[in-house]
Amino acid sequence: MSMNTSHTTLVKGACPHDCPDTCALLTTVEDGRATKVQGNPEHAPTDGVLCTKVARYTERTYHPERLLQPLRRTGPKGSGQFEPVGWDEALDAIAARLKTIAARDPQAILPYSYAGTMGLVQGESIAARFFHQLGASLLDRTICASAGAEALTQTLGNKVGMKVAFFAESKLIVIWGSNSIGSNLHFWRVAQEAKRQGAKLVCIDPRRSETADKCHEHIALRPGTDAALALSLMHELIVHDGLDADYLEQYTLGWEALKARALQWPPERAAEVCGIPVKQIQDLARDWGTIKPAAIRLNYGMQRVRGGGNAVRAIACLPALTGAWRHRAGGLLLSSSGHFPVRRAALQRPDLLGERRPRTLNMSTIGDDLLRPSSAEFGPQVEALIVYNSNPVAVAPESGKVVQGFAREDLFTVVLEHFQTDTADHADFILPATTQLEHWDIHTSYGHTDVLLNQPAIAPVGQARTNTDIFRALAARMGFDDPCFLDSDEALCRSAIGDAQDFAQLLTHGFASLPVPDAPFAQGGFPTPSGRCEFFSQRLADQGLDGLPDHVPNYEVTDPNGRYPLAMISPPARNFLNSTFVNVQSLRDIETEPVLEMHPQDAQARGIEDGVVVRVFNDRGVYHCRARLNQRARPGVVHGLGIWWRKLGLNGTNVNELTSQHLTDLGRAPVFYDCLVEVAPDPSFVAAPAKKESHA
Repeated sequence: MSMNTSHTTLVKGACPHDCPDTCALLTTVEDGRATKVQGNPEHAPTDGVLCTKVARYTERTYHPERLLQPLRRTGPKGSGQFEPVGWDEALDAIAARLKTIAARDPQAILPYSYAGTMGLVQGESIAARFFHQLGASLLDRTICASAGAEALTQTLGNKVGMKVAFFAESKLIVIWGSNSIGSNLHFWRVAQEAKRQGAKLVCIDPRRSETADKCHEHIALRPGTDAALALSLMHELIVHDGLDADYLEQYTLGWEALKARALQWPPERAAEVCGIPVKQIQDLARDWGTIKPAAIRLNYGMQRVRGGGNAVRAIACLPALTGAWRHRAGGLLLSSSGHFPVRRAALQRPDLLGERRPRTLNMSTIGDDLLRPSSAEFGPQVEALIVYNSNPVAVAPESGKVVQGFAREDLFTVVLEHFQTDTADHADFILPATTQLEHWDIHTSYGHTDVLLNQPAIAPVGQARTNTDIFRALAARMGFDDPCFLDSDEALCRSAIGDAQDFAQLLTHGFASLPVPDAPFAQGGFPTPSGRCEFFSQRLADQGLDGLPDHVPNYEVTDPNGRYPLAMISPPARNFLNSTFVNVQSLRDIETEPVLEMHPQDAQARGIEDGVVVRVFNDRGVYHCRARLNQRARPGVVHGLGIWWRKLGLNGTNVNELTSQHLTDLGRAPVFYDCLVEVAPDPSFVAAPAKKESHA
């Protein structure tokens, strides 16, 4: 802490949300109450600036609907009917139920968590230890980024790339699958600086996003066709002599094989697959081959389709073809998280499993898995679910099935939460958790290379407890006596990054930079088995997969004459982050209500006018929302902006009613943007009144 004057304190912290920027925060505390959250101007990537969402963080912490005491269900699952209960009574009842289930088979218990906080301590530290000691089923945490992460690892060796600050010196920036203004604001500020200095900005995105509006060129390809575009760019670089032969020879693996594949993708073929003009491909290839330094800012939107892993692999090859990595302002950034020396085993203690090897369930198929009976192949039916840092009823795909699973009266569900979300409505017990202003944590980043420390600014509000305290208390009641369950949050923060960081520096400044070279791959040195950029992955070939990247078509490929002729993607609404900020009234007021962006041509063919309520549907479900006709949508593609809480939607559903539980080619990730629908006006529709929050 610093700058103490009378009763006003300024506390250093970190933004906890699932965003590449991982901002350094300064919280003003007056007489024990947080009055303001701002960006720390001392932290270069943050530069004193926060997004609209996090600038209103105090509104979240002191929200009138914040959960401030434990609650026990009194009505049917999903009714949202609860009564207050004391902490001891709640924890005793939860532990007793878990003991009974574990005595039969601990694998019938499943943790469900993701990045509600990106913190290493309030995420998977004591919680992971608890479930490892218990022998519960393991969770494959795939819902956001695992296809792209696997692809980067197979190609570059890890989740590594350029330093974000050096994009300011790039002369060509390709923003691929990212609405940076909404989801990567601090990168956008750097890109703007480059633009002012003459850089050309190209946006590749099916949607004409706010970011695309401000780039020199927008390439509106069909969802799921990114690999075809990348391969065609390679074709043009080969044919028009845009290659760096020396870099290819010294620092890459499998070039001849990739070259043969790329030559099968002339621009005419790719243009037809992608639904874009041939000239756009030719022009971008010419620019990539001639403008130096050139850089790609790739984001996770484009890997949420069947071929998402292959697409990321193909794009990740492009910088090596032209030697872009030779410059610190050249190359690619999808994620920088592989640079951080996180001591995951020390934090999570998988050794507590001993000889046991529990099954792993994929969080993206929770809808199916909650409805599966016991079997030799599947193992025991899921009997208990502990949900923290996630809202699966709103965010998991094919939510009709997710709701059905969560509604099982025989499923014992505990939810650690700040608010009574769609998932919390289905709990047997809701336990009030602390927000970022109320606990210790340590954060890495996937958009820069600084470690950040979060110090608690205020005491927990009401009876809220940290995730770590809740799992410590449960561990004690379960009779888990390993001393690791007594580690304090501050001790966990100290051990998370090992000796790589001076903790005193983190306490003083709130952040510390990793020693990453400015141009990490100027002379190869990739963290792959070969030390080269691996166009061909022997590791994939050994799994019986294609060792080279290829275009893998979507599961659901549009047919103008089919039952569901429209492709739907569901990018985040600008003022929400997944489902986290949906209940902050000032942000919801900006978004107003769930909408479907539609091209006027598609709307006219269906008799749909701007502003009417429409039925969006496929075999998985029906979703009602308001049609917004504009040029953001290309013909044949609609955008269901998400992710609204179901109970705040027009008919108690959200866009995930329509998404499928199919998985990606690599990384076992969900395919949210590989989804066909039809849309029709619904003049008879009357919106159901919004569910009242029940806080007995």
